[in-house]
Amino acid sequence: MTYFVDRQCQIADEGLPSEEQLTTWVTAALKGRLEDAELSIRIVDPEESQTLNHQYRGKDSSTNVLSFPFEMPEGIELDLLGDLVICAEVVAREAEEQNKPLFNHWCHMVVHGVLHLLGFDHINNAEAEEMEQLERDILASLEIPDPYLITE
Repeated sequence: MTYFVDRQCQIADEGLPSEEQLTTWVTAALKGRLEDAELSIRIVDPEESQTLNHQYRGKDSSTNVLSFPFEMPEGIELDLLGDLVICAEVVAREAEEQNKPLFNHWCHMVVHGVLHLLGFDHINNAEAEEMEQLERDILASLEIPDPYLITE
C-alpha cells in the first residue's frame, strides 16, 4: 500500500500539521479501503476557503474542509484520489469552541475529507450515521476520542 500526500500551505506554516502527520491520518482513513492513492491537502486562509466554498457549493462562508474528488477521464488509470482544502483558522476556532485538542480536530477533518473523496457523505441520517461511525473507528485506531461526544 502506497499513499502519497502533497501538502500545500497558502498560509504561514507555524503550528500546522506536517506532511508526515497528514500522511499518517490519510493512511488510517484509506487502510483497507484503497491500496494506492495520491492526494493533495492545501491549507488555506478563510478568504480562499470562502471563495472555493461559494464557487463550488454556493455557500458564502469559509468552512473547515472541502473535498474535490478527482474525476478520472475514461481510459486513464491513475491513483489520484483528489484534493482537500482545509481552512486552518476555522479548524482552530472549532477545536477551541468544542474544547478539543487542536491536532485531534485536524486529524478528524483530514479523515472526514478523505471519506468524502471515497464517496461517503452525510446528506441524510443513514449516510451521516455510517460516515460518523467510520470516522469514530478510524480515529480510535489513532487513539483519538470520539469527535462527536459533547464535552463541557
